[in-house]
Amino acid sequence: MIEVENVHKRFNHQKVLDGTSFRINSGSVTSLMGRSGAGKSVLLKIMIGLEKPDSGAIWLDGKNLVTLNLAQLNKIRVRFGILFQEGALFDSLNVRENVAFPLKERTKLSDRQISEMVDDHLEQVGLLNHGEKFPSELSGGMRKRAGLARALVTKPDLVFFDEPTSGLDPITKSTIYRLIQKTHAQREMTYVIISHDIRGVMDISDEIMVLNDGQIVAKGKPEELSQSVDPLVRQFLTGSPDGPIKID
Repeated sequence: MIEVENVHKRFNHQKVLDGTSFRINSGSVTSLMGRSGAGKSVLLKIMIGLEKPDSGAIWLDGKNLVTLNLAQLNKIRVRFGILFQEGALFDSLNVRENVAFPLKERTKLSDRQISEMVDDHLEQVGLLNHGEKFPSELSGGMRKRAGLARALVTKPDLVFFDEPTSGLDPITKSTIYRLIQKTHAQREMTYVIISHDIRGVMDISDEIMVLNDGQIVAKGKPEELSQSVDPLVRQFLTGSPDGPIKID
């Protein structure tokens, strides 16, 4: 469905992406992993058009997103759902209003239809009884679940998750991953997960890619990576301070 082709990105003199290339298959759950500061979130912003690469292309169904103007890009973005790190909820809107927001912005559905869709998605993430609460009244896990409901409510083809479990306790992390699995099984959308939570993504991914020094240095099914003898992959999976990956 989506292909990243030879993407380069620098900020001043700092190289972030250095010829990054990969392809994501339609209907898959693909996780992009790397240590903190490896450029994962920058790559995500480039893939959804919030950041321009210095060079390279992002192909989606034969269109290079990098060359599109804002109006053309917005038409493509209708097909996207995005769960940002902190949920990115609007503080002035309650949970129901947050989830309803993209439907009101992008569709001509009636208020009744929107209300029914919001209820359905809040029920999926276990927040049906918390719809009147504001983001400040929610725990971190609840904000993530509300963000997930909003990301999915428009029934997108492609959903991006930016560190979906960062800052959460182990039980809440497991709940979020279970929701990701459940929603993907219900409607096989293409999921792209940006994370450094090795244990979590190993359990839910069809394919995992490892980003290091601006390039994809390893990719494969979880079981393939877990059996890899590559020193870099072994260091990353075990979290050892000793190995080819050096901390600056």
